[in-house]
Amino acid sequence: MDRRQFLLAGSSLLAAAPFAGARAQAPVAARIGYIPVIGTAPIFVAHGEGWLKEAGLNPSFTVFESGPNMIQAFASGTIDFYVAGIAPLAVARSRGVDVRVVAATAIAENVFVAAPALAKFFTPGTAPVAAFKAHKAATGKVARLATQPAGSVPNTVLQYWLWEVAKADKGDVEIVPMGIDATQQAVLAGAVEGGIVREPALTIVQTRNPGIKLIAGGQELFPGQPGTVVAGSGAFITKNPEAVQKLVNSLVRAAELIAKNPDRAAPHVGAALGKGIVDPDLIRKALVSPASTFEIDPRKIIEPSRVMQAYQVKLGSLEKELPFDGLFETQYYEKAVKAAG
Repeated sequence: MDRRQFLLAGSSLLAAAPFAGARAQAPVAARIGYIPVIGTAPIFVAHGEGWLKEAGLNPSFTVFESGPNMIQAFASGTIDFYVAGIAPLAVARSRGVDVRVVAATAIAENVFVAAPALAKFFTPGTAPVAAFKAHKAATGKVARLATQPAGSVPNTVLQYWLWEVAKADKGDVEIVPMGIDATQQAVLAGAVEGGIVREPALTIVQTRNPGIKLIAGGQELFPGQPGTVVAGSGAFITKNPEAVQKLVNSLVRAAELIAKNPDRAAPHVGAALGKGIVDPDLIRKALVSPASTFEIDPRKIIEPSRVMQAYQVKLGSLEKELPFDGLFETQYYEKAVKAAG
């Protein structure tokens, strides 16, 4: 190679260097907050399969007891993604928090269970209103029902079922707000007579005590019940649209994997939710439970979310109905489906 060829070759390498650097961009740190329920499974399957890494994300995870609690961290900039119930998000936007739903993960998750002391009154053919009355007549006490704090999806759907569907007498029941883990333990210990649970809590409590009875499924509690969503901060989404698109692509793949091969998906979910404590077989059962319906399409929960918000206004947990403008960014899911097809 003569001197001229050497210089030309060197200049070509220098010109290519910036593009090579662009191709090898550092992973984007993504701080993800979540609540410990099976409805979050797609995000952990995507992580466990390495798809979030392929999306250019370097995720870290923080567990929260409820969606309303997580909103505080989101508003302060402590987390970039919120993986929990839809209900608190419109409220957050109304307070100036730029949060945007890019995908759903599950629907109809919340179910109502009765501990043995109450379950025995839910005999075949007995309406819930009669069962609650019979319990009070026999014990002299109201039925204490555990659920998450006011403003959360579990609290809202429990009240909807009690007052609008079951037509329960408010003198026969008492709603006791508490966190997810506390609800599970309270139902198991008989410290409350019933509660709203989601998987894997449903499978856990019924495995440990078969006397705990599933009384009402997700669609019975609230028709079209919206569940867990993935929402990102406006700043993160605006700065990293390609990574967000790949994230949603990976959620679509994860839901398909859960449906087709729950045995493969279960260890990923168990590592996040079970922390090595919960039996892997139990996690697998929870993935295929009637209370587990995985749905990534955010368009399917927009109208039920409006109905839920209107009911929150009726309950007084929300001052007024809030606009959904800008809350849902459905284009990521739409592109993901086209890419998958």
